[in-house]
Amino acid sequence: MGTSRGRGPASRKPWLVLAAVATLMTCGSAASAQDAAALKKSMIGQWELSTTERSKTCVVTLGSESSPHGLKLDLEPGCAISLPFTKDIAAWTVAGLDIVRLQTAAGEPVIDFTEVESGIFEGRRENEGIYILQNLAEARSLAKSMDQMIGDWAFVRGNGQTVCGITLTNTEVPPDNFQAFLKPKCDPAIASFKPEVWRLDHGEILLMSADGETWHFQADDNAQWRLVPDTANPLILVRQ
Repeated sequence: MGTSRGRGPASRKPWLVLAAVATLMTCGSAASAQDAAALKKSMIGQWELSTTERSKTCVVTLGSESSPHGLKLDLEPGCAISLPFTKDIAAWTVAGLDIVRLQTAAGEPVIDFTEVESGIFEGRRENEGIYILQNLAEARSLAKSMDQMIGDWAFVRGNGQTVCGITLTNTEVPPDNFQAFLKPKCDPAIASFKPEVWRLDHGEILLMSADGETWHFQADDNAQWRLVPDTANPLILVRQ
């Protein structure tokens, strides 16, 4: 009486395994192409290209039409003065899955951007630093927010007691910050911290001392800014 032979995984025909692998690779390639196409579509429109502190800006309009060098784009007059490297930019494209590339007429990258948060892209140029690509309307909204921060503020405790004053200015302190000045007769903890610069960053007011210590303030439901993490005796920034 003959014995039946098993038909386990090792006995499956090699072409079936190869077909399965090929199918997975095809599906993966299709998904990747869809991701790149979706990113390309989402980028069409007006964007602000800027230094991180927005002291130098340039409006870039990314188009959908093909050109010999990639996809068409327009740079507003004056871009090459504000950001000299932009004079080499002739087109744009999406490289790989998620890289927004501004490139030369020869197709060489001038700067590559990757998304760091929704609608905000970050790119680096060697020996120059980091640049930001952001939706133009949102960037201008942020600029308005910055303008609204400039002026006199009070540090107030949770019981309503004012313990110090500070002036936030628009005087740039490279690379990314602006000058801040404490007023006299401050609470010892604040006087010891002695913030000298500030900036808006991801929806927070950052105050920084000369030695690099940073206090983070987040907006609360009362249009005030609270030091985080919160404590039983909170410190609040209130506009004067």
